[in-house]
Amino acid sequence: MDTRPFRSVLYIPGSKERALAKATGLNADAIIFDLEDAVAIDEKASARKLLTETLQSLDYGSRAKLIRINALTTEWGTADLEVIATARPEAILLPKVDTAAQVEALARLLDARPETAETRIWAMMESPLGVLNAHAIATAPRVAGFIMGTNDLAKDMGCRFRPDRLPLITALQLPLIAAKAAGILAVDGVYNAFKDDDGLRSECEQGRDLGFDGKTLIHPAQLAIANEVFAPSEAEIDLARRQIAAFDAATARGEGVAVVDGKIVENLHIVTARQILGKARAIAELTE
Repeated sequence: MDTRPFRSVLYIPGSKERALAKATGLNADAIIFDLEDAVAIDEKASARKLLTETLQSLDYGSRAKLIRINALTTEWGTADLEVIATARPEAILLPKVDTAAQVEALARLLDARPETAETRIWAMMESPLGVLNAHAIATAPRVAGFIMGTNDLAKDMGCRFRPDRLPLITALQLPLIAAKAAGILAVDGVYNAFKDDDGLRSECEQGRDLGFDGKTLIHPAQLAIANEVFAPSEAEIDLARRQIAAFDAATARGEGVAVVDGKIVENLHIVTARQILGKARAIAELTE
């Protein structure tokens, strides 16, 4: 699994030169350079060319870089891949993934080109069929992560948008469970009301508590909240350190458990504590 933070994953239209340039200075952990929904049909060809040239000329630092191509079943998907391959993309985000066979088809295309030998695949989980096939998709060749496409998923399910997302909970959790089982990343869907900070914070907290690694975002104004919510808090870091210290001391005494703040601490808690500290260190390295 990629050990970089994925707290904030920002969509950037591949057709917008200014936005592509501005993204080099944004505090996003990852960027999705979008050639699909964010690009009008008559701009598809120019967008893929612009994005390819941009990725070859601008420095996006340590940010993870995903390129969402059009589906391979469309007239633009294969052309997207052929052009963007020259930029040696870090990862291709495949939209509308229903089955592992779709991922396997993309993997074969990547295998055929030396420029994409190291390119990973991320899958958009945005259909009921994709959700039901989540484990097979998660274990398909080159797959490194899932991005939840909650708008399309809600549309196909015919469910209503509610602040608690109760109608979507099962559809969120099944891909999340599959991702955890496969050892890949899983990033929550977008929050559409980009001026509603309270609503965004609430949905980020829900996604974090469910186990998602971060949140996809549609506007730079959403970055700060996602980065804050999906980062370990000072209290969590302090507790993790104290748990590790107490458990190490208990182990030195020949004991299998420790007690911190009146609660039992076992080895499983130490695994979580070390993950928290590891994530905190990775985030700190981004600002160095």
